[in-house]
Amino acid sequence: MLTAGNVSDVKAAPALLERAGRMRYLLGDKAYDADRLRRSLREAGAVPVIPGRRNRKRAICYDQQRYRGRHLIENAFCRLKDFRRIATRYDKLAANFLSGVALATALAFWM
Repeated sequence: MLTAGNVSDVKAAPALLERAGRMRYLLGDKAYDADRLRRSLREAGAVPVIPGRRNRKRAICYDQQRYRGRHLIENAFCRLKDFRRIATRYDKLAANFLSGVALATALAFWM
């Protein structure tokens, strides 16, 4: 799913989670820190593993051991950004850009 550059992660999360299907845990960074998102995840039977932002009045408890595995997700995005066309988003059409991401993914993780 591709969103505009000015859309926050929390606003795009509900649509993304609908497409993801059933899950046991959701690992997210501080951009996904919202009470509404946490509540909807718990109602769906998933455990949110999302650290709280610094400006929260009440500290958030999360599984720090499980959160450490999130670096694999960041590594995957970093590997994709090795491809200049993906990092700078030359393509104006979403379909063309997503096709480029699919090709870069195939090359990056196949080789």
